[in-house]
Amino acid sequence: MSFAAYKMMHLPTGIENCASGFITHCRADLAPQIPSMQSDDIESEWPAKRGIGSVPNLIVTAGNVLEVYVVRVEEEGTRESRNSREPKRGGVMDGVSGASLELVCHYRLHGNVESMAVLPIESGDGSRRRDSIILAFKDAKISVLEFDDSIHGLRTSSMHCFEGPDWLHLKRGRESFARGPSVKVDPQGRCGGVLVYDLQMIILKAAQAVSGLVGDDDALGSGGAISARIQSSYIINLRDLDMKHVKDFIFVHDYIEPVVVILHERELTWAGRVSWKHHTCMIAALSISTTLKQPTLIWSVVNLPHDAYKLLAVPSPIGGVLVICANTIHYHSESATCALALNNYAVSVDSSQELPRASFSVELDAAKAAWLLNDVALLSTKNGELLLLTLVYDGRVVQRLDLSKSKASVLTSDITTIGSSLFFLASRLGDSLLVQFTYGLGSSLVSSGLKEEVGDIEGDVPTTKRLKRSPSDGLQDMVSGEELSLYGSTANNTESTQKNFSFSVRDSLINVGPLKDFSYGLRINADANATGMAKQSNYELVCCSGHGKNGALCVLRQSIRPEMITEVDLPGCRGIWTVYHKNARGHNVDTSRMAAVDDEYHAYLIISMEARTMVLETADHLTEVTESVDYFVQGRTIAAGNLFGRRRVVQVFERGARILDGSFMTQNLSFGSSNSESGSGSESSTVLSVSIADPYVLIRMTDGSIRLLIGDPSTCMVSTNTPSAFENSRKSVSACTLYHDKGPEPWLRKASTDAWLSTGISEAIDGADGGPHDQGDIYCIVCYETGALEIFDVPNFNSVFSVDKFVSGKTHLVDTYVREPATDSLGMFNKTSEEVAGLGKKESTHNMKVVELAMQMWSGHHSCPFLVGILTDGTILCYHAYLFEVPDGTSKIEDSVSAQNSVGPGIVSSSRLRNLRFVRVPLDSYTREETSSETSCQRITIFKNISGYQGFFLSGSRPAWFMVFRERMRVHPQLCDGSIVAFTVLHNVNCNHGLIYVTSQGNLKICQLPSVTSYDNYWPVQKVPLKGTPHQVTYFAEKNLYPLIVSVPVQKPVNQVLSSLVDQEVGHQIENHNLSPDELHQTYNVEEFEVRILEPERPGGPWQTKATIPMQSSENALTVRVVTLFNTTTKENETLLAIGTAYLQGEDVAARGRVLLFSVVKNPDNSQVLVSEVYSKELKGAISALASLQGHLLIASGPKIILHKWTGTELNGVAFYDAPPLYVVSLNIVKNFILLGDIHKSIYFLSWKEQGAQLSLLAKDFGSLDCFATEFLIDGSTLSLVVSDEQKNIQIFYYAPKMSESWKGQKLLSRAEFHVGAHVTKFIRLQMLSTSDRSGTAPGSDKTNRFALLFITLDGSIGCLAPLDELTFRRLQSLQKKLIDAVPHVAGLNPRSFRQFQADGRVHRPGPESIVDCELLSHYEMLPLEEQLEIAQQVGTTRAQILSNLNDLSLGTSFL
Repeated sequence: MSFAAYKMMHLPTGIENCASGFITHCRADLAPQIPSMQSDDIESEWPAKRGIGSVPNLIVTAGNVLEVYVVRVEEEGTRESRNSREPKRGGVMDGVSGASLELVCHYRLHGNVESMAVLPIESGDGSRRRDSIILAFKDAKISVLEFDDSIHGLRTSSMHCFEGPDWLHLKRGRESFARGPSVKVDPQGRCGGVLVYDLQMIILKAAQAVSGLVGDDDALGSGGAISARIQSSYIINLRDLDMKHVKDFIFVHDYIEPVVVILHERELTWAGRVSWKHHTCMIAALSISTTLKQPTLIWSVVNLPHDAYKLLAVPSPIGGVLVICANTIHYHSESATCALALNNYAVSVDSSQELPRASFSVELDAAKAAWLLNDVALLSTKNGELLLLTLVYDGRVVQRLDLSKSKASVLTSDITTIGSSLFFLASRLGDSLLVQFTYGLGSSLVSSGLKEEVGDIEGDVPTTKRLKRSPSDGLQDMVSGEELSLYGSTANNTESTQKNFSFSVRDSLINVGPLKDFSYGLRINADANATGMAKQSNYELVCCSGHGKNGALCVLRQSIRPEMITEVDLPGCRGIWTVYHKNARGHNVDTSRMAAVDDEYHAYLIISMEARTMVLETADHLTEVTESVDYFVQGRTIAAGNLFGRRRVVQVFERGARILDGSFMTQNLSFGSSNSESGSGSESSTVLSVSIADPYVLIRMTDGSIRLLIGDPSTCMVSTNTPSAFENSRKSVSACTLYHDKGPEPWLRKASTDAWLSTGISEAIDGADGGPHDQGDIYCIVCYETGALEIFDVPNFNSVFSVDKFVSGKTHLVDTYVREPATDSLGMFNKTSEEVAGLGKKESTHNMKVVELAMQMWSGHHSCPFLVGILTDGTILCYHAYLFEVPDGTSKIEDSVSAQNSVGPGIVSSSRLRNLRFVRVPLDSYTREETSSETSCQRITIFKNISGYQGFFLSGSRPAWFMVFRERMRVHPQLCDGSIVAFTVLHNVNCNHGLIYVTSQGNLKICQLPSVTSYDNYWPVQKVPLKGTPHQVTYFAEKNLYPLIVSVPVQKPVNQVLSSLVDQEVGHQIENHNLSPDELHQTYNVEEFEVRILEPERPGGPWQTKATIPMQSSENALTVRVVTLFNTTTKENETLLAIGTAYLQGEDVAARGRVLLFSVVKNPDNSQVLVSEVYSKELKGAISALASLQGHLLIASGPKIILHKWTGTELNGVAFYDAPPLYVVSLNIVKNFILLGDIHKSIYFLSWKEQGAQLSLLAKDFGSLDCFATEFLIDGSTLSLVVSDEQKNIQIFYYAPKMSESWKGQKLLSRAEFHVGAHVTKFIRLQMLSTSDRSGTAPGSDKTNRFALLFITLDGSIGCLAPLDELTFRRLQSLQKKLIDAVPHVAGLNPRSFRQFQADGRVHRPGPESIVDCELLSHYEMLPLEEQLEIAQQVGTTRAQILSNLNDLSLGTSFL
């Protein structure tokens, strides 16, 4: 392996930063005020309902991913809450029945976000201006982003970089810094501050609303919405102000000029010196005059505790600042000061006066905080408890602080309040939660009586109280320990001033991180006979994730494997459809039954074969009724569906169509002879594709013409019509579809500018006969052979939207007849075809056309339609619609339009969808299929409810599920059956909301989706809660078991803990003289370890603990492995479970550890697992790693590595190696080679020789490196060594004793290095699929013995390193260099600098850049077609060649 590719397969999910602000809309927009409640008798006790008000956006960052969400609040009693299918989570509170997060935009940045803040606008609620996002990146890069409506995404408004040679003086000679840059902003939005290089503060001055930077033209360009901008920046050196160690800073409220309060420490101290030197911190308030650029000290406070670490600015009208320490909380302002002690360790400065105490004891180190009200702060502690801190004040003087317990929840990494009644708990260790809160004053009978019975959320909430949840929350059902309960009330409600808060969880974002260890095992429903691609989907990843009570086992699969109910052999099938029929359905369906429409069973299944059609009845059993029905069965069917609100079935075949009422034909139509005017040549034209949108059927013929069948709902008859727009047109249509714009207020009407369209029609329609089919408009979307796309309204066929080159896949689609205002925002997207016409000679793309189209809007009150097109080369273009109101006076109507449409120009301008735009959605996770010759079969099947999910299924040789969650497309491939030719939904007695598909081998399978899996994630995931921290997992392949190390915190009395810390051999007495008796009886948290052996039950079922191996007290299990040892007495191999442990007894006791061997026997009759200890032995030093080496057991115990042989009763050492390793973190073995990674001393490469029984060092890396994980990378006959380190890098070394620079073979040489941007905790080596395996051709010359490494990170991401051959590498590397300039990068980050090896100030010789970054290469497919051709030509290759290389890579690494 000389060259490799780095590829992210699952993006990070652990959220580190969150913030809220008005990014996509301003405060004045759409404020859903909640109607006030009618006065009841409770009214006196309970305050009037609070209006939710205008809800800001939520912005989250996870690793290098930035996402902006909009919060959708559903009020009780409104139309959308009545129509929603599933009951909402969390009941009704404050008139709100539900709130959910919906994705606005999602970006992968070339850099990890270190800190984030939202720059607010200055003025009040009625303002039309918006907030901006400030991001800070490692060392000192700052980007300010604002939302641009015209492109429906973020764009950079300013960038500030304080790195490089000009700014070297800021570092003062230092190379590494304790913390990255941190951003805070002035609450009134006048400026922002960024602390970089520990002591330099950068002040970013915001542009005033009236300043010349924001001109009129700008306001016009972005639709009248102006975001906050940064005007200039300057630096304050805090060293000049006599500060040495800055811990935190914050801007405070209510000053005329921005005032920043800085928490700093003059002289450092530490826990061992606290009795002499304490209260070393101080705060200083500086007034920042942005004009004078000179800070002035206003007030300061000294003698704060040494463990102060965080400042909170108290909102107006109180003002001031809270200082949070581990054991105390202090309030300071110019006028008042007070403090609160939290536990027994709190001491005042001179320890004479007593501090006021909280009613319970708590430690606040590493707490996160946000303000719920202007006098109540929510604190989240390090063990996930939520505390409420109330400031009791009079006027502007704070008299005292009150702390009260609330509910326990997830362990948070950040908190933000969203609007006036929601907050978001971001978490890296568990799922992040969106919570609604409300409060009442005093101990009203409502809050005290009703709420106490629910109990704490740590226990299981009774199921009846937990309400039914929607399927996407299936995960949350079992994590009630991770939830906030439905009700929470504060502990003491004795005083009338106490506010009682109740909480309700409204939504959650799944997180699978931090991934600490994983194993690769078989799925339960694996298919033993599968080969090639399908075999990959037999496996799953079982990962240790989370911590403490959020600890879980995450079962991740890259592909979906449906659960089969039954299968039938059915060779030669071309298509399948299911249709509804109810003979009793009348014309006016009463509205009470409308809800049941969704639950109606299908009546018939229509199967189209090569030359005939079968019809089956889908009652209790599938029975063939082909003979007894009037369906057309003599030839193949093209499509079938329901018309007239499911009262009729339409069946379209090659030369005609039939309308049926159940099994009886009511009308028969034939095509071909009907349009005699187009000459005799039309006899041969047959139906190619069909799109049905009640009551219309759109038909495309083989000669490129179009027919429309128009239904009449009153008579249930259909008439044929050739749309006038196509009667004499010479443009040949390549694909077309109908789009039904459903709903009481059709979405696309908002895109038109007609006033009557947007208001009048909805009332008129509701008055019709109430059926669901009578609502909304229908549009026809057409793609021509030329590559243009046009949208017509049906049935008049007026053109309402058109795009010239849809095929090229531009980032944004805009109606051709809307002239862009003269801004640069879209300049880069609209390259005309003339500019790149010269490139056509290089590569033929003139035959590139759209072969299939679909447009669909799934249910959901605020959802927007998706438009999907498939091109001839297998590329899928997916677009999401959005509205952008073009400012007046910019639409151009040219003569050509009116001539072409033979309609007056007035109509063209008014009825066009001028405000409609589309933005392209990246589909990285979908692997394009190679083009197939037959284009006849339709590949997209839309489904509205398969097990509660909605989206579309893509059949073909690379079938995949496209599911829509939160307005975001999630792509999950399905590999298990190879190519799929047909797919449809099925809902009947035996198969509830299931599906049917037919494989290319001719198997018809009726299936359901696995229910416990959650699909709203990059990969489908199932979480198994452990209620403890998982540390390591391994796979016992023979028995299909997963042994797993888990630790659970246990409370123990202090004297018990102390007695375990004594060295038994020396036998000291404990000296208790410095401990008071009551301190000895306090409890202390100790982690107790055990090894659980888990087995997955049936597919999708719960995981069961089959056996538990407990550890001794104060013994930590460090490693568990399944080893194969050669028994020297019986001369047979034995497979045993080996566990390495260490005793943690403090620094006074010499380290010891045990190695334990267990045999595992599975009883076949009752599937019980018997675990029995075979051997245990105590060794010096911690046993941190184990491995089996050619039948011997290799043990890393402390600084020694010892090889043992197994006699059947004991382990005997045969060889050892005394290296300077301090602590071995990982051991890998290939044949007789050993790779070990040390916690500080980098890697060692050893070999084992059987003859002299010796372990010898071959080579090592002489640098110092804090290893996290190591593994061998095998590429054919080449062996490389891969290591990941604490600075988030990956390095690849190789052993080359013949090279002179290897110091005669002592030194490992660097082959490649790369910055991942996340801590890689484990690699697994998996064999790549060779190209011959995939296509089934004869094996070529390519290397079969080629392995890739799959790795996991602490951010919750999964990626892989795959070897490349040199030709491919050179091609992709030159493409990568081009893309650095060709792609506009979000936040202005440079991908090349992000991927440079980060040495953090250590001496490091740069290694070769032999790894290409697929994160950057994935942008290539998102470029417009013309730019793709241009770049490919500049690189000296073709687009097809590049796409084929990228495709091969993603196919070779689709392991799951």
